[in-house]
Amino acid sequence: MATVLWLHGGACNGNTMSFLNAEYPSVCDLVTDFGIEILWHPSAGLEMGNQVQALLKDILAEKIPLDIFVFEGTVVLGPNGTGRYNMFAGRPMKDWVYELAHVAKYVVAVGNCACQGNIPAVPPNPTESTGLQFHKTKKGGFLGEHFVSRGGLPVINIPGCPAHYDWITQVLVALAVGRAKDIQLDEYQRPLTFFKTFSQTGCTRVQFHEWKISAEEFGQGTRKGCLFYELGCRGPLTHAPCNRILWNGVSSKQRSGHPCIGCTEFAFPWFDLAPGTIFKTQKVAGVIPKESVYEADKFTYMLHAVTARIAAPKWATEDIFVV
Repeated sequence: MATVLWLHGGACNGNTMSFLNAEYPSVCDLVTDFGIEILWHPSAGLEMGNQVQALLKDILAEKIPLDIFVFEGTVVLGPNGTGRYNMFAGRPMKDWVYELAHVAKYVVAVGNCACQGNIPAVPPNPTESTGLQFHKTKKGGFLGEHFVSRGGLPVINIPGCPAHYDWITQVLVALAVGRAKDIQLDEYQRPLTFFKTFSQTGCTRVQFHEWKISAEEFGQGTRKGCLFYELGCRGPLTHAPCNRILWNGVSSKQRSGHPCIGCTEFAFPWFDLAPGTIFKTQKVAGVIPKESVYEADKFTYMLHAVTARIAAPKWATEDIFVV
């Protein structure tokens, strides 16, 4: 039996919505098949008010063991470091988070806000929001760069806006059944099993990327052309399995004709949402993508791109969905 406590900070609740839609395993399967006891969840817990306060105090007193502490949303430090913009159970949420993280065996940050601050942390950041152990790309965050849980791991980051439910449930199962040592983390403390490959892996339009054939407008993305060169798709640059582990087992952003927004990378949201940067590929001299996946110099990249486009087969420029 592994105990799980899930708390919610400054965020939209999207990761909870994702989690509650999990299928294989479902949330019920976590309890019945994997022996996970959910001590409390803000959207699924039965306890209220004083009951929640009593539960949290018993956990901090170690009368109730806490194996996995899951946090969703930013840690809100405002105003002026007091945390009183986000009160919970009679105290600033940040105080509960700090103390619970230090008694839990493992700490899991679910979603971008908990991992690195996300959109709430975009300047001027009036709520003084930050992530558990990162602030954007800088390690540190609320708990500090040297934080390690009692189980010997730093915060396990499961990014996404929101995170896919499979990423969440599989990490919880691994921790619950004693396989924490199998969870290998990258430099941003993301599980490598999900975040080693790129979102482009499995994209149904990867052939258009190779031939440098672009979709020029929304709607073409499901029919012809790559979304990277004009519409700001970050699939070739984003570590995520969205086209291997499909949403609802059916689709992904690229498969629906929408650019990958790169939400699992710790610099998200890109360019701090500056006007003219959303759904638009940033270019050098209006021609070459600033963030090229090609490792050579810009001139070599341009030569490669021109050659690929000239050599593109006829079908690459045609609408393949003909009725």
